[in-house]
Amino acid sequence: MARPQRCRRICREPEYESFAPQGVSAAAPIRLSLDEFEVIRLVDLEKLTHEQCAARMDISRTTVTEICESAHTKLAACIVEGRSLLIGGGNYRLCDGSSPACPEGRCGGCHWTPARTAYACITKGENVMRIAVTYENGQVFPHFGHTEQFKLYDVEEGKITAAQVVDTQGSGHGALAGFLAEHQVNALICGGIGGGAQVALESAGIRLYAGVDGSADQAVAALLAGTLDSSSRANCTMHQHEAEGPCGDHGCGHSCH
Repeated sequence: MARPQRCRRICREPEYESFAPQGVSAAAPIRLSLDEFEVIRLVDLEKLTHEQCAARMDISRTTVTEICESAHTKLAACIVEGRSLLIGGGNYRLCDGSSPACPEGRCGGCHWTPARTAYACITKGENVMRIAVTYENGQVFPHFGHTEQFKLYDVEEGKITAAQVVDTQGSGHGALAGFLAEHQVNALICGGIGGGAQVALESAGIRLYAGVDGSADQAVAALLAGTLDSSSRANCTMHQHEAEGPCGDHGCGHSCH
């Protein structure tokens, strides 16, 4: 059995989630994980050694080297092949500012605040509600079964106390309900979703708000305000598959279960 991957500590999330070449490119975009982004920031921009970077990220020097090589290959492909770059996901946690590896006992210039937490490595508080949104580039991703990321929001006393984007790491369709349950999600906001996934979410005790589009942040704000326009029974026909028939009939070329 492979050893579980150590959760990588990062100082901050990037201010920009994507970059694209000027002009039109048919090549598929490349995704740079946040731990890869952090290694690039620390090694190439701050000029830390791999050993110093390893201490900052709470991983081994060998792992830093592997991540660095992977990130450099992806960046090179974007430049040479004219491919778009998407930044997000990965196995990471945000630094709490207390690491002795951080300058002056804090993350030097990383804009850390105590409200920011990561979800792949910690559990939520006892009185916290966790809302997940199918996520892509700030928007509600339209198909639950094909989402590569969720944005998770922790809510306490009606206010968002933390938000984080997590990668599904290849989970799909029925496995996503289990993924959300493992991350202690109480409610899901999404676009289209198949009947099988709806049943799985119901079995997991996750409340569903489907048929939603637009900004993920605004959708959560609307849910908290009681104004979210959603449905507990929404499938692919509620979006661009309206003219193509339901997924169960193979009209849209895939299943959203």
